[in-house]
Amino acid sequence: MNLEFRPIESADWNKVRRIYLEGLITGQASFESEASTWSRWDAAHNADCRIAAVDHGVIVAWGALSPFSSRAVYKGVAEASVYVMAKWRGCGVGSAALQELIRQSEVAGYWTLLAKIFPENKPSLALAAKNGFREVGVLRNIGRHGDRWRDVVLLERRAALL
Repeated sequence: MNLEFRPIESADWNKVRRIYLEGLITGQASFESEASTWSRWDAAHNADCRIAAVDHGVIVAWGALSPFSSRAVYKGVAEASVYVMAKWRGCGVGSAALQELIRQSEVAGYWTLLAKIFPENKPSLALAAKNGFREVGVLRNIGRHGDRWRDVVLLERRAALL
């Protein structure tokens, strides 16, 4: 594995979207059931922390931050997401991508990263814990996923600068 990280650009959207769709197929990655358009994704994610993990020219994972709130007091708080191509899961790519996202978030001045993960998604919970996230609590029946209510585990990670 020879990972390099670079910003996600609009030209990457089809590859990023494909990886996201692979996550959605599992039923454990998101409440969403389909991927949005580039313009909607672009508007929903912070411009300063969007990374593509590239191995030999192929995007194998990506990570991005989404705003927690539009209120100025929360400008340093964001929700972190990392998605890994199915055939690359379990070999350290997700951890490397999350570490790079954390590094870039701290350089950009974020002091808290949040994650919301389905309790059944043990690999993602383990990845978050391995990279300094701690469980804050469980949001019970917070949203409908298909025909059932689902919980999410809320996690946070404070920046090293605090």
